[in-house]
Amino acid sequence: MQRLKTRPQFQAVLAGSIVAKTEHFALHRNRLNAAVSQTGPERSQEEIAGKVHPAPALFPVQDTWIGAMVPKRWAKRAVTRNAIKRQIYTVSADFLHSYPQAAFLVRLRKEFSRKEFLSATSDQLKEAVRAEVQALMKAGAAST
Repeated sequence: MQRLKTRPQFQAVLAGSIVAKTEHFALHRNRLNAAVSQTGPERSQEEIAGKVHPAPALFPVQDTWIGAMVPKRWAKRAVTRNAIKRQIYTVSADFLHSYPQAAFLVRLRKEFSRKEFLSATSDQLKEAVRAEVQALMKAGAAST
């Protein structure tokens, strides 16, 4: 399993389709041969004319790629964002065998109630995140 690291990788997967949704999360998928589109002043005249070799592939290794996107908008504290990401990566490693070689992104799309989960890294929050991510990964595996 490879992890998404660069902004173009995350953008390419977000441009793909949503495979599964739960109350708080969405699972995006895109194929590995997604192209990088460069427009605007970053492109030189040689690139436009086709004289320069194309940019390296976004996903150089044929493997299952996984990423976690936890925006500040939905998880204000960094410790909470990191705890959620750790749960996403741990659970996704368990489902690695049931997914094809493609790029996947788990995106937090709704806030976990701070009234219900007072501590930023409470065991209750970790269990709730783990259970929901497992349900998301099962739904995603069934649809692929």
